[in-house]
Amino acid sequence: MAQADIGIIGGSGLYRMDALTDIEEVTVETPFGEPSDAFICGKLDGTPVVFLARHGRGHRLLPTELPFQANIYGMKSLGVKYLISASAVGSLKEEVKPVDMVIPDQFIDRTKNRTATFFGEGIVAHIAFGDPVCKNLATVLGDAVESLNLEGVTLHRGGTYVCMEGPAFSTKAESHLYRSWGATVIGMTNLTEAKLAREAEIAYATLAMATDYDCWHPDHDSVTVEMVIGNLQKNAVNAQRVIQDVVCRLTENPPESEAHSALKYAVFTPLDTAPVATKNKLKLILEKYM
Repeated sequence: MAQADIGIIGGSGLYRMDALTDIEEVTVETPFGEPSDAFICGKLDGTPVVFLARHGRGHRLLPTELPFQANIYGMKSLGVKYLISASAVGSLKEEVKPVDMVIPDQFIDRTKNRTATFFGEGIVAHIAFGDPVCKNLATVLGDAVESLNLEGVTLHRGGTYVCMEGPAFSTKAESHLYRSWGATVIGMTNLTEAKLAREAEIAYATLAMATDYDCWHPDHDSVTVEMVIGNLQKNAVNAQRVIQDVVCRLTENPPESEAHSALKYAVFTPLDTAPVATKNKLKLILEKYM
C-alpha cells in the first residue's frame, strides 16, 4: 500500500492538481467503517502525498455524517505524520474578508452528535488539547501562504474556529454570540478532525479559507450563491498553490511536533489488562506503547 508522510483533507480541486503525478486510488478498510472516499495517492514534485475528499466526491456527505474516525485512521494507516485540512469557512470578523486565509490556533466546540475519539470499549485515554493545532506545522503553512503573495488574499495567523454541527448555518443571534466570544471563523468539520488526529499522533493544522461573512454582517443579505461559489473556486485555486509550497517545505525541513508523542502519557488503562479485542482494534494507534 502507498505510504506518505503528508496528508491533505479538502475538496476535489486538491487531488486534481496538474502537478500531481503517479496518481493511485487506494481503498482503506478500517475498524471504524469506510472513509469518506478512496484516498488519492500521488507525488507532488517527487514527494509522496495522500488526499481525501472530506465530503466524498460529489459532496454527498453532511458534516454530521462524515466518518471522521475512519478518515483519520485511514490517514494513519497510509503513514501520514503531517495533516493539512483545507476548509471553507464563514468570517466572524470584519478584517477577515472573503478569500482571506486564516490559520486558526484554537477551536470552540458547538457540535452535538459526533464521536471524537478512538478510545472506549475498555481503554481510556485523555489527550492534552490545550493547543489543538501543531504550532510548528501552522508556522510552515503560514510561511507558505505569505511567500506566494496571493492576489487579494490577506493571511491571518492565529484565531479561533467555531465548529458547529450544521447543516444549517447560524442564526444571527448565534453569529453575534460567537463574535462576542472573540471567534474568528466558523465551520462544521475541523475540530473533530483535530481531536482524532491528535489521538492518532498526527500533526494537524487548518488552512481556513473564507467564502463570505457569516450572517452577523449587515451586508450578508446581499451575498448571493454565485458570489459564494465564485469565492470557493478562487479558494480552491489558491489552496493548490499553498499545498504545493507546503509540501516542498515539509520535504526539505520536516518540523518536530508534540503531536507525534501525544499518547505517551495519555493512556490511563494498563494495556496489559485491557481487552484484547480493543487492543487489536487500536493496534495501529497504540502499537509503539504496547
